Amino acid sequence: MNNNRILTGIQSTGLPHLGNLLSVILPTIDLANKSLIPIFISIANLHSLTNIKNIINNKDYIYNILATWIACGLNINKAIIYKQSDIPEVTELAWYLSCFFKYKRLTLVHSFKDKINTLQDINVGLFTYPMLMAADILLYNAKIIPVGKDQLQHIEITRKVARNFNRIMGKTFVLPIALTNVKTMYVKGTDGKKMSKSKNNIINVFISNKILKKQIENIHTDNKSIQSSKDPNTNIIYSIYKLLVSEKLANEIKNKYLNGNYGYFEAKNDLYQCILNRFYNERKLFNSIINDKLYLDKILNNGAEKAREIAHLNISNIRNILRLK
Repeated sequence: MNNNRILTGIQSTGLPHLGNLLSVILPTIDLANKSLIPIFISIANLHSLTNIKNIINNKDYIYNILATWIACGLNINKAIIYKQSDIPEVTELAWYLSCFFKYKRLTLVHSFKDKINTLQDINVGLFTYPMLMAADILLYNAKIIPVGKDQLQHIEITRKVARNFNRIMGKTFVLPIALTNVKTMYVKGTDGKKMSKSKNNIINVFISNKILKKQIENIHTDNKSIQSSKDPNTNIIYSIYKLLVSEKLANEIKNKYLNGNYGYFEAKNDLYQCILNRFYNERKLFNSIINDKLYLDKILNNGAEKAREIAHLNISNIRNILRLK
């Protein structure tokens, strides 16, 4: 894996939540520290345009994401982190790829079908989203793609369109492989469903203590009394808590649930204190750099320069293959 290019991305749609941290950001940082070559991290601000209501905040969200990566321990010397919009070659490649993928197959994408059922103002960007994501990956011939569970189908689509292109035009693209952390690939939100901004069920680490506590208080529970024994395996609070602590501490809390005399108020407070302790240094660093826009812009500009160099060479080769030059 150390010799394979690693690439991941996150949309600029707000502060990364606890699910983002546990499923992708922290595992990717661990990979970056072990990788022999720099990993690629795309801040996907073009993808975020599919929700035009957030456009006014797009720039702030970009800084939030970058500050989160740094605060969580990313060594910027071991990563090429950049804004998606700074690499125009990615939208060019997305068009080429869309010509090698069947329309009917794209209509079956889970994320698009889910949006159709919940939104009225569906735009074309939501429909073609997988082609842009495929371009994000294939433009750099990335092999290892750390993702959450909800992105697995998009990686399969990327592999499919790459195979189509390779079959018709000759071997051009590396077929990427999704990398998921089995333990944290599905982090429950406050309602028990997968944690997601669109579901409004998130827990944000990099916010005020007051708001963080309120989010944790919103976690759904049953109506069992303090004295009652409770099943930790069906408890949302415990499902989150055990991802943040050692196995020993997780078992101690598990026994509290089973033995009774442990109420949900106390359990939520334990989770709150756990998050404060677990992310104390990260929150402190985040708050110290989030307003240093010159520092953050410098990192983004350096990353874009390095990414563009590779993107330019690869897109030039693809244009030759497609007889466009």
